[in-house]
Amino acid sequence: ALVMGEDEAEIAVNIGGVKLVLYGDVLNRYPESRLAELINCSTLNYDIIYSLCDDYDPGNNEFYFDRDPDAFRCIIDVYYFGEIHIKRGICPICFIKEMEFWKIDQSYLDECCKSDLTEKEEELAEIANKVKLILDDLDVVPSVNRSARYQKFLWKLMEKPESSLPARVVAIASFLFVLVSSLVMCVGTIPEVQMKDDEGDLVEHPTLEAIETACIGWFTVEYLLRFMSSPNKLHFFLSFMNIIDFMAIMPFYVVLTLTYLGTAMMDLAKVQQAVQALRIMRIARIFKLARHSSGLQTLTYALKRSFKELGLLLMYMGIGIFVFSALGYTLEQSHPETLFSSIPQSFWWAIITMTTVGYGDIYPKTTLGKCNAAISFLCGVIAIALPIHPIINNFVIFYNKQRLLETAAKHELELMELQSSEDSMVKATRKSGALGALESSMRSSRSDNCIPLIEESTRTLKSKKYCSETESF
Repeated sequence: ALVMGEDEAEIAVNIGGVKLVLYGDVLNRYPESRLAELINCSTLNYDIIYSLCDDYDPGNNEFYFDRDPDAFRCIIDVYYFGEIHIKRGICPICFIKEMEFWKIDQSYLDECCKSDLTEKEEELAEIANKVKLILDDLDVVPSVNRSARYQKFLWKLMEKPESSLPARVVAIASFLFVLVSSLVMCVGTIPEVQMKDDEGDLVEHPTLEAIETACIGWFTVEYLLRFMSSPNKLHFFLSFMNIIDFMAIMPFYVVLTLTYLGTAMMDLAKVQQAVQALRIMRIARIFKLARHSSGLQTLTYALKRSFKELGLLLMYMGIGIFVFSALGYTLEQSHPETLFSSIPQSFWWAIITMTTVGYGDIYPKTTLGKCNAAISFLCGVIAIALPIHPIINNFVIFYNKQRLLETAAKHELELMELQSSEDSMVKATRKSGALGALESSMRSSRSDNCIPLIEESTRTLKSKKYCSETESF
C-alpha cells in the first residue's frame, strides 16, 4: 500500500522493468530529489504525478520510469550512504544525465568517479573537435562567398594531401623537392664534386647551385601560397613547422641580397658557411607530409602521455651512469694499462654499457671491473624495459581513439544526410496535408538517447553509442 506524505510510506517504482519498493523516511533525506517529490505529492493530483514519472498504475500504486535500471541502482545509494559510485560498464556522460533526471546533484559523486568523468569529457571533446575538422575537410558546410571558397580550395590543395588528387600530387612534388634539396646539400660537400674558384677555394658545382635555386623557388612559392590561403595568418606565422620552412628559405635570400649589394667576397663566404648549416632544417618539412598519418600521430601522442615514465627512465639511467662510472674508475685504477682516466671519461663507458651499445673503445680489464660492467648492463636492460608497457598502452589508447574518430565522422555524416532527407520530405508533404503524420513518424523513429556529435561552437560528444565505445579507454 502507498501512503503519501508520511515517513512510513512506501512507494513502488518500476525502473525499466525492474520493480523496487522504497520507503519515505529514506527518500525524504533528499527532499529536492524526484522520488522525494513523488512520495510527498497527492495521489489525487494526476498532473503532478505524470510530470514526475512516465506512467502510473493507480490499481497497484506503481510508478513507471523508462530509465536505465543499472544507473538507478547506483543513484539510489545516495539515499543510504550519502555518495554515489559509477559502476564499471556505465557511460559517465549518460550517468550524469540520469542524475539530472532524478534531481541528484553531481557533488554526491565520489572523487574517483569525478576524475573519470572529467577524463571522459576531455576525450569526447577532443574527438568532437577532430570530427569538426574532418567535416570541414569534406566541405559539409560550403563557404559563403567565392573568395572564401577559393581560399579554402587553395588551403586544402597545399595542406591536406588526402583531400583530392591534385593535392596529393602537390604533396608528392613537395616531398621530392625536399629529397632533392637534401641530396644536393649532401653531395655538394664532396670534394670530388666541388670546383675551385679564381682564388683556389672549393665551391659548389654550378649545376648543384642551379638545382638548389630551383628547390628554393619551389619552397618559396609553396610557403607564400600556404600563407595567403591560411585562415589564421598569425597562427600560421607562429607555427613551429612554418618557422622551420621560413628559416629554410631565408638563408638563400640573405646570401643573394649580400651578393647583390656588393659585400666583400671573404665576408660573404663566411656568411655562406654560416647559413648553409641552417638549410638542413628544411629536411623537417618531411614531417609535414605525415601530418595526417595515424601512425605518426599515435607515436607522438604515446610519447607525450609518457613523459612521466620517460622521466623516471632518465633519472634511473642518470643515477646508474654516475654510480657505475665511479665504480668502474675506482676498480680499474689498480691496472697499469687502465682506460679509465677519470670519472667524467667513465660516463661515456657507462652510457654505452647500460644502453647495451658497447663500442669497445673503452672497456674494463680487471676482474672486479668486468663484474661491475656485467651488473651495469643488466640494470640498463631492466631500466629500459620498465616504461615499455605504459608507452604501448598509451599507443593502443590513441589508436582506438582514432578508430572511434572515423566512426564518429561517418555517423555524423549519416545524421546530416538523414536530416537533409527528412527536411526535403517535410517540404514535399507540407502541401499535401500529411505533415502531422510524417513528423510523428519521424519523431518515433528517433531515439531519445541519440545526441548530435557536434553543436554550433562548443559541441561535445555525448552520444550513448560513442560513450559506450570509449569505455575501453
